[in-house]
Amino acid sequence: MWGSWHAAGLDIHIDQRTGGGQGASSGCLGIETLLNNAACSQQQDRFVRILLIGNYVPDAQESMQRYATMLQAGLTEAGHEVTLATPRRLLNRSARAAVGVWKWVGYFDKYVLSAPQLSRAAQRADVVHVCDHANSIYVPKRSRVPYVVTCHDLLAVRGALGEDTDCETGFAGRQLQKWILSGLGRATALACVSLATWHDAKRLIGDYRGTLVIAPNALSYPYRRLDPQAIVERLAAVPAVGNPGGYLLHVGSNLRRKNREGVLRTVSHVGARWRGRVVFAGQPLTSELRQLAERLQIADRIVEVSKPSDQLLEALYNGALALLFPSRFEGFGWPIIEAQACGCPVICTNREPLPEVAGDGALLCDVDDYSAFGNAIVQLADQSEWRDALRRRGLQNSLRYAKAQMITRFESLYRQLAAAA
Repeated sequence: MWGSWHAAGLDIHIDQRTGGGQGASSGCLGIETLLNNAACSQQQDRFVRILLIGNYVPDAQESMQRYATMLQAGLTEAGHEVTLATPRRLLNRSARAAVGVWKWVGYFDKYVLSAPQLSRAAQRADVVHVCDHANSIYVPKRSRVPYVVTCHDLLAVRGALGEDTDCETGFAGRQLQKWILSGLGRATALACVSLATWHDAKRLIGDYRGTLVIAPNALSYPYRRLDPQAIVERLAAVPAVGNPGGYLLHVGSNLRRKNREGVLRTVSHVGARWRGRVVFAGQPLTSELRQLAERLQIADRIVEVSKPSDQLLEALYNGALALLFPSRFEGFGWPIIEAQACGCPVICTNREPLPEVAGDGALLCDVDDYSAFGNAIVQLADQSEWRDALRRRGLQNSLRYAKAQMITRFESLYRQLAAAA
């Protein structure tokens, strides 16, 4: 049998094999298959008991925490009984950051002390959904309850296997990624957030016999276009940003794969053709990046907004000339759809899955082509009609990532797996 999945103008056929990871009865399902099956769900009991397994709080995985709470809220609104369980802080009660010895304390908290509690909770559920693939270690070898794991990316696993993903690991890290990959192989179903991640999963778990689906992320906050006065009022909290339209925005962290260095070098390359500011939202810049900005003579144009609220980030998107997102490696690229939902033009790399996620609502450049990125910035700044057209295409593309669609896909998947268990 064959299913199909459409994204960014491409029809991609997905092989559906019969198999049975923990009793699963089907192989690979595309989004269209899940939506079609969901249409039949009105004839079934809507009530499903779902256990969501979230992340250990000291790990500070904010995007994963947002994903779990989004699932919890959406599934609860849909009428299901939902429990969100997280590993307990038994040894790290003060929630110290997971660095040094506390990283190892966290491993013990998560994988030794919390495992029995999560296993007992699973026995009371119809379906268990591990919200972050890094926690696939919790998937047991045998269970009467189906386990779904959301696979956000396999970059760390690939790095541990020697592939270039900007994810360097030591001996302990390689062993951990081996356990994670093994746990993914035990899951009843893997829900990959992008086609690129789906391909990685299929390649790295070659003998996987469970259900492999594509389930894109959704907007975790109702980002939207704001009226000009609301933008100005919200941005008043950060005076250094300046006037709407006069800055570029980058949202993310200092991980090498996020390529903040590329943002700085691009702005330097533009030179006098565009003299606006560059706003870095999220993690504060490292001292090395600040020193690079000094050497490039653009330090006076850098604005840092540490961990903005959703409301402030929404205003930053609305007021930006563009989101500059030159990531080297991603599993999805949440800021792309957030920006598009706010009417913010997007400039990003042409490495998958970013073109898949952005659709035709972004300008794509080679990751190290600072000239191309710079030309895109100047073009957006100088050609308002062209900028408005890109904004409209981005807004249309963002509609694919509504939370209700994501919840419908998972409802269909849960029922199929529970029925087959």
